[in-house]
Formats: sequence, structure tokens, C-alpha cells
Amino acid sequence: MISSSKSRYISTGLAMFSMFFGAGNVIFPLVIGQMAGEKVPFSLLGLLVTAVGVPFMGMIAIILFRGNYQSFFDRMGKLPAAVIIACIMLLIGPFGGIPRCIALSYSTLKTSWDAFPFILFSLLACVIVFLFTYRKSRTLTLLGSVLTPLLLISLSVIIISGLMTPSELEPSSFSWLEAFKYGFLEGYNTMDLLASFFFSTIIFNGLKNYFDPKEADHDRSVFVHSIQSSIIGATLLSLIYIGFSYVAAYHAHALQITEQDQLLGSLTFKILGPYAGLFAAITIALACLTTAIALAVVFSEYLQKTVFDHRITYIQALLVTLVVTFGVSTLEFKGIVRLLAPILQIVYPALIVLTICNILYRLYHFKPVKVPVYITLGLAILYYI
Repeated sequence: MISSSKSRYISTGLAMFSMFFGAGNVIFPLVIGQMAGEKVPFSLLGLLVTAVGVPFMGMIAIILFRGNYQSFFDRMGKLPAAVIIACIMLLIGPFGGIPRCIALSYSTLKTSWDAFPFILFSLLACVIVFLFTYRKSRTLTLLGSVLTPLLLISLSVIIISGLMTPSELEPSSFSWLEAFKYGFLEGYNTMDLLASFFFSTIIFNGLKNYFDPKEADHDRSVFVHSIQSSIIGATLLSLIYIGFSYVAAYHAHALQITEQDQLLGSLTFKILGPYAGLFAAITIALACLTTAIALAVVFSEYLQKTVFDHRITYIQALLVTLVVTFGVSTLEFKGIVRLLAPILQIVYPALIVLTICNILYRLYHFKPVKVPVYITLGLAILYYI
């Protein structure tokens, strides 16, 4: 029989996985599997660092700040903190995360069903997001509780079926170092570090309710349970990444002319056949929309409460969010990735350094933060240029 303590961190670990895992996270392991070929273990190692290790490091950092992401960023100063939070919100909101979910939903279905124009699909998707969010009802929770098991089953079936019929790994022009670097940089595109800063507050508030705040070791108990839960969440993410990278690597010969956003649909169609493949594609596309719904609520509340200080209603903030989302979504998946890639390559290293400095500050009273972050930001800009 599982003890209440074990049950608690297992359920929290599963929640962490669900929050981090959007269907978009499948694309980038597929990309590195397709591109790295026989060097896929080295690319995977790089991906696991930035797409698993770094986001969970960010989550632990915020938990060390007692779930207060504002205090975490305030170490850079009030004005820089406000700018950083606004930029992250825009990236995971209507200028990045939400329209990318919509575009990926369409691309995943396009392989099996391409009769619907993207503009109409995007408009319909925005209407669906509005209907699920304008009253912030429990429908999203119910939808998620159904979709998450279906998503995990679909992903597992694709991975197991794909690994049961492997072919030889394609030769790679990458050296082991180039393969590692490719996977490392591709991990930025998951944007999970950005999301972890805000998801951590939910995790911390959920865990602290299980412990008596008057206990002397209250903070330590929350932190220990966070570590235990993180191991579960990180393990599940890693298994999915490893599975999909190898499936794409083994089937790369059949995916050579496939666009990035169509890799998932092509794989499901090839591995599972037209009917089962379409079912898996629909499940994953719905999971994308569920992620978009959650992000729309987060950004709309930020817009209403923080940016406009309650001077506009939640409905007005939601409408602004979705209008911008629709506009950005017309760039389609490839265009959105091109828009985000340079921004992420510049800001991600600086946010990683900020996270490390803040962890050292909470654990060992390490005070420098602005200089290391600004130096890293400057070097990232020079490297990109």
C-alpha cells in the first residue's frame, strides 16, 4: 500500500509532467532524431540538459523563493524584473506559446486531413479557446483529465510501435560535439524554462498545504517533496524525449522531405496506419489546444491584473489576447519558430545564469546576479550576431 507521503509526491510529479508537456514538446525530439541519425545519443544528451534539467532547475529555484517568482526576478531590480516578466509572458502567450499550439494542431492533422484552410482553422481554434476560458469554468480541468491519459496512451503506442520496427540509423555528418550542441540549442525551443517560473508557484502552493506552517522544518519538507516530485516529472519527460528521438532516427529515411511541423503527423500515419494514426493526431492536436487554453487564461489574467491594474475586464483582456494570437498564428508553425528562435537563443542563456545565481543565493548567500546575467546576455547577442 502506498503511503500518503509517496502518493503526494507521485501525484505532484505527474502534475509537473502534465504542466510541462505540451504536444509541441514532441516536435523537437523528433527533429533532433531525424537530423542527428547515428549521433542521436549525443543530441539527446544536449536536449535533456536544456529541455528537462534546466526547466526543473528553474522550478526548484522558484520553490526556494517560496513560490514567489516576483521576488526571484526582483534580484535584478524592480524595473528589469517587470521587463523580464512581461517578455516571458509575451513569449509563452500570444506572441509564441499560444499561436504555436494552434499552428501545431493544424499541422498534426494536415497529414491525414488537409481540406480545411489554415486561416479558418486558426479562427475556429481562437473561438474554441474563448468558449473554454471566458468563464474559467471547470471544463478545462475535466477536458485535461480525459486528454492527458489519452495523450500518454497515444504517445506510448507510437513509441512502442515505432521501436518495434526499426531500421538502421542514418549516417550523420555531425561530430559528437556538434550533435550535442544541436540538441542543446533545440531544447531552447520547448520554452519550458520560461513556463517553469510560473508553474512553480502552483506547485509550491499545492505542496505547502500538506504541511503545518508552524512546524520548524516546514520549508525543508516542501523542498524535499518538490525534489522527489521533480524526479518523477523529469523522468517521464526524459522517457518521452528519448523514445521519440529514437523513433524519428530509426524512421528518418521515410521523413527526409517532411517539414518539422508535419513530422508528428507523418510518423503516426506511417507507424499506425491511416485510421489509428488519425486518432493519435486528433488526440495530440486537442492536447495542443488544451495547452493553448491554459496559456490564454494565464496571460489574460496577467494583462488584466498586472498590466492594466483591473482597469479592463477579464473578457476584454481575453479578447485582446486572442486577437493578437490569431494575427501571430497566421505566420504558421514555421514562421512562429523563425520569430522565436533568435529571441530564445539570446535570452535563454541569461535566464539559465539568473536561475543558477538565485539558487546559489538561497543556498549559500551568493549575492552577485546582475553582472553575470548581463555578461551572459551580451555574449549571447554577440554569438548570435
